[in-house]
Amino acid sequence: MKPTDDTNRPLLNVSGLRVNLGGRSILDGIDLTVGRGEFVGLIGSNGAGKTTLLKTILGDITPLEGNVTVLGRKRLQTGVIGYVPQKIELDPDLPLLAKDFVALGLDGQKFGISLRGKHFWERVNTALKGVGALEYADRPVGRLSGGQQQRIMIAAAIVADPALLLLDEPLANLDPANSADIVALLDHIRSTKGIGIILSAHDINPLLGVLDRVVYLAQGRSAVGRTDEVVRTDVLSELYQHPITVLRTQGRIVVLADEGSEPGHHPDNAEDAEDAEGIEGTGRAEYENETGRIADAQRPNISQASQLPQAPQSPQEDGSHDDRR
Repeated sequence: MKPTDDTNRPLLNVSGLRVNLGGRSILDGIDLTVGRGEFVGLIGSNGAGKTTLLKTILGDITPLEGNVTVLGRKRLQTGVIGYVPQKIELDPDLPLLAKDFVALGLDGQKFGISLRGKHFWERVNTALKGVGALEYADRPVGRLSGGQQQRIMIAAAIVADPALLLLDEPLANLDPANSADIVALLDHIRSTKGIGIILSAHDINPLLGVLDRVVYLAQGRSAVGRTDEVVRTDVLSELYQHPITVLRTQGRIVVLADEGSEPGHHPDNAEDAEDAEGIEGTGRAEYENETGRIADAQRPNISQASQLPQAPQSPQEDGSHDDRR
């Protein structure tokens, strides 16, 4: 029998994923593959299911239905996925140096003493250097700026050399300059290390120059494809089941809902229920051994979507025929 060649299969294969939280359907029939070195944007408004999808991929949430495989395997191996959670509030007086925070990504220990040899610290320093944070490795992590802390978070997530990196709203609360720096850093990491990346965000604009594909979430459903395939008036209107207008102006994309309430928004934000008891769905879906393949569709896959920023003056409407600019 020929040995398995992981290079020929997607890093991640999500098929028919359904997740209910707090009695509400959060994800309904989500399909997604991510290949090596691919940068995928996970876009949607609060409560759209972005965090739920990431936690389901991590195995923290059991889906009602569907399959999730990582490198074609049923069980996640240690270090295969790196994860940067939403903003963590760090006490400025916390006696934890930046390098020690990154070290937690290798040994998985809680704050305290562990056996760490020369090779261990070489890996930590390599990760710090890779994110441009070596110069503040010996500073308390709680006293770093928001952009510096985000670099430390990324270093901790990649120090174990994962195949897949998940980032939950890493650009939140960062100014445009720091956001651009973080996006450029992630683009460099994926191109040099071949790491697949899924990054969740409300606003697609900071990611436009680096995305290979986008996953737009709304009302538990998704549209997946290239940005010019998905972020269109016709596609998002179908996804939201509500009239949506997509505008492009001065190199930016603006998504607007027509008069009325924001489509796809649960008044009580059902996704917040993931932290409560009563997650529905137990044994029907689990990680399975499947290879799958990376889809290369001409049109986006709409399975059953977004921050709605204010429109700038004098935009040009994006029609439903050809929106490539």
